[in-house]
Amino acid sequence: MDIRLGNGYDVHRFGTGDHVTLCGIEIHHNKGLQGHSDADVGMHAATDAIYGALARGDIGQHFPPSDPQWKGAASEIFLRHAAELASEMGFTISNVDCTLVCEYPKIGPHAEQMRIEMARILDIQVDRVSVKATTSERLGFTGRSEGIAALATAALVKL
Repeated sequence: MDIRLGNGYDVHRFGTGDHVTLCGIEIHHNKGLQGHSDADVGMHAATDAIYGALARGDIGQHFPPSDPQWKGAASEIFLRHAAELASEMGFTISNVDCTLVCEYPKIGPHAEQMRIEMARILDIQVDRVSVKATTSERLGFTGRSEGIAALATAALVKL
C-alpha cells in the first residue's frame, strides 16, 4: 500500500467586490478577493495539497498565472485537474482537510455547502472532505481583514 500526504497553502488579498468564492461557494461580502483566477484560496490550497502528495509541483506550474487563458478561471478547473492526475497515477483521494483563516466572512454557515461542492469536484464522498475555519485573533494580515489564507492536507492511497 502506498500512502501519500500533501500540504497546500494559499493567500489572496481583499480588493473591490461584493462577494468571495471559497471552496466553490459564492459568499456575499463587502470585498472581493484579488487573484489571477477566481482567487478561491480554499480550492487553491486543496489543489496544491494533492499535487504535493503526488510530487507533481504546484498549481502555478500546471496553470501559470502568466498565461492569460487562466485569467478569471474557476478554481474548479484546477482542483479537478489535480484529482484526475491522482487517478491517472493510480491513487484514490482518501480525504481532504481544508482550513480557512479569516475574520470575515464567517465560514460556519457555509461550511457544509463547501464540503458538498469540494466532494463533487473531487468525486469522493462528502464525509471525506473537511472544511473548517479559524480566525487569527485579529493578528497579522488576516486579523486586520486584509485577506484570507487557507491550509489544506490531502491523503492519497494506492492499493
